[in-house]
Amino acid sequence: MQNTFKKTLLATAAAALIAGTAHADIKVGVILGFTGPIESLTPTMADSAELAFAEISNSGLLLGGESITSVRADSTCVDSSAATAAAERLVNSDNVVAIMGADCSGVTGAIAKNVGAPNGVAMVSPSATSPGLSNIEDNGVFFRTAPSDARQGVVLADIVMARGIDTVAVTYTNNDYGKGLADAFATAYLAAGGTITIEAAHEDGKADYSAEVGALSASGASELVVLGYLDQGGRGIIQSSLDSGAFDRFILADGMIGASLLDVDGGIEGTFGTLPGSESQGAAMFNDVAAAAGLEGTAPYAAQSYDAGALIALAMQSAGSADRAGIVAHLTKVANAPGEIILPGELAKGLQILADGGQINYEGATNVEFDANGDPAGSYLEQEVKGGAFTTVKVH
Repeated sequence: MQNTFKKTLLATAAAALIAGTAHADIKVGVILGFTGPIESLTPTMADSAELAFAEISNSGLLLGGESITSVRADSTCVDSSAATAAAERLVNSDNVVAIMGADCSGVTGAIAKNVGAPNGVAMVSPSATSPGLSNIEDNGVFFRTAPSDARQGVVLADIVMARGIDTVAVTYTNNDYGKGLADAFATAYLAAGGTITIEAAHEDGKADYSAEVGALSASGASELVVLGYLDQGGRGIIQSSLDSGAFDRFILADGMIGASLLDVDGGIEGTFGTLPGSESQGAAMFNDVAAAAGLEGTAPYAAQSYDAGALIALAMQSAGSADRAGIVAHLTKVANAPGEIILPGELAKGLQILADGGQINYEGATNVEFDANGDPAGSYLEQEVKGGAFTTVKVH
């Protein structure tokens, strides 16, 4: 479905940088789980990528005055067949030149292998974090602006141990994301001297999680690590835990952190966890750009989505055309050193430097720098629920 930028964003006086209307002539796909277990997160993610597209388009500097239209599609987050079909429509019917997305790891891997790689279409995911995605057979088309869970698992384990918690129970959503993150956490936590009393998968989409919570509680742990989705099974596990009194605070990773989780009955004060993010100059600048457009810059994966959109557009400029192969070839060139550093709100500057034959190093909101697998090193925010809101207490 085609997306038109929100009238409220265009009407915002502070958003002068995205004001105006440009003829849209280059199509870029935005495929995210607009339905499914993280559906409360994806609207802001899509809007953030489209904020970058609008900033690029309205500069008048993209390829001599061309502009970008976003074409949205629903990955569902969990249904690989539906996600693949949606991506095929983007590539073969809508003729998008690149894809911002997908979001959840399983569907992202399916799209990369079945659609992106065969068609030579670049994909930049803002949120697919499974370690397995680092080595998929993608023909070099897959990149991501969120770091791998191989690192998140270590960071989360370090945080838990630093808080003096040496015994936990672990539950994870039964898919690529959940398994990969649970394995990374368990390996690091056990190596640091921690004890895991039970490590159990849970299925999404159930109405009742009392049996799962009963088994977790019976293991003897007083602390529960929940590696799942905030609008699905992970939420169900937490609500059932609160209802039964089995656990009263929780240890979370990125898929569980978002405003909608704060609405569970009983509250989750003191709950803490990890979320990819930064408090760099670029992050602060993105917050300002987002606020001017009526968006919440600190929302999960908003910054990563803006960066993904910006990189796709800058790669076009570097390649000298909106050619699919050119975008793939130039993504690392615009993301990595050497070159002049480009931050959020400075996309026009980056376009001009490239048009003049110069080099840029797009750091953006999340300090992007791709390795050979298209992965960023990234950093993590340690967040804790304080006063009924997720608050950053430290950057790792």
